[in-house]
Amino acid sequence: MMTLASLQGRILDHRDPVIECQQPLDGSRFSGTIEPVHAPSFNIRRRAVQIFALADYVAAGVMTPVQAQLLSAAVDARRNIVVVGSTGSGKTTLANVLIAEIATLHPWHRLLIIEDTPEIQCAAPNCLILQTSEHFDTRRALTVAMRRRPDRIIVGEVRGGEARTLIEAWNTGHAGGIATVHANDARAGLIRLEMLCAIGGAPNMQQAIAHAVNLLVFIAPTPAGRRITEILAVAGHADGHYLTAPMEADHA
Repeated sequence: MMTLASLQGRILDHRDPVIECQQPLDGSRFSGTIEPVHAPSFNIRRRAVQIFALADYVAAGVMTPVQAQLLSAAVDARRNIVVVGSTGSGKTTLANVLIAEIATLHPWHRLLIIEDTPEIQCAAPNCLILQTSEHFDTRRALTVAMRRRPDRIIVGEVRGGEARTLIEAWNTGHAGGIATVHANDARAGLIRLEMLCAIGGAPNMQQAIAHAVNLLVFIAPTPAGRRITEILAVAGHADGHYLTAPMEADHA
């Protein structure tokens, strides 16, 4: 940990006991702490090196053939898709699968990808990846993205007030985007976006969210491995509720 801290020009001590960074060799995400936060400990999240296709996920049992067809059709029709799940559920890997489908179906589309840690894998020939930092946050990256003439805007993870900017971008002619959020079920992903938009200074974004988000995909760890357990279509917002409809019944 001390070596990684020194590479960042930092000194890890009781005044600054937490380090979160990328490992320089392979780009894996590193998170470590020392006392007084905790006895020295760390976690490494390895960066994905293989790009999977929908067919691979069907073969592995992560999704059903029907779910794969639904997602492929949504990508082809330029629906905005939000991948929902808990930490470590496989949201980013599933986002990579959907991006691979974009590259297959619409290889000429210009993809603008925003992420804080390099985890998105993209084989599309016309792809620009913006990596955020302490001085270049996701909201600013989205503003820059709008000036780069993207066909689709993809955000690795929405976790703050940038949700407002993303929803506005998706509602202004940039259809076919992908984003991931943390939530406990597919529908809760909409509530999470609502909360994050409020953090961004827009507390009444329900109609805009319902118009921008077309599909919610929930992926979860199960005893049998990761599974897509819900795919919901979003039809609007009325009487204080989001109008959603399941695209396929849950499966074990």
